[in-house]
Amino acid sequence: MNSNSKTVAVMVSGRGSNLKAILESVAKGECPVDVKLVISDRGDAAGLDIARKAGVPNVIHIDPKNFETREQFDTECAELLDRHGCQWIVLAGYMRILSSSFVRRFRGRIINIHPSLLPSFAGAKAVEDTLAYGVKVSGCTVHLVDEVLDGGSILAQSVIPVLDGDTRDSLHARIQIEEHKLYPATLARMANEGFEVIGRRVVWKSS
Repeated sequence: MNSNSKTVAVMVSGRGSNLKAILESVAKGECPVDVKLVISDRGDAAGLDIARKAGVPNVIHIDPKNFETREQFDTECAELLDRHGCQWIVLAGYMRILSSSFVRRFRGRIINIHPSLLPSFAGAKAVEDTLAYGVKVSGCTVHLVDEVLDGGSILAQSVIPVLDGDTRDSLHARIQIEEHKLYPATLARMANEGFEVIGRRVVWKSS
């Protein structure tokens, strides 16, 4: 698999703010990828409308209720990804845990963004856990997806201070500002440079 191929699918469950940031970056010519497919597990996800308005050629809702198991749902998604020739699978607020068979099928090709500096504060309550622990910096991480939740090799990170008056919402809002810069920038670097993974470390080809 060519690690600087440029055909992308995005999987979303909700508001689609990271999808919007990626599509805007593509439209400006800053992120040289081709978003050919957007899949959502929720028919009411705002990300579907964002994708349609941006002219993504294939925008598809797949209802998990139509499948008996998570593996069957993931197989349907996987066949769509292959049919449309998607080299990279970008998770953007996708709230379903991927089956291990799906992760194995696309190993090294699935990326996610997480609202903490991994490996600290993995999981769904990352922002709350960050505040509760009392760390002085937080941020976001773009990482490859493997079978361990939020456990794959790190592609890029962005750091912000945690302020004394921060609430969960205020900290998350500032982290999202960074996410909307870091995700398209990382995708652009993947398309332009490519990388290899040595042990756990991602080494960019231009480095």
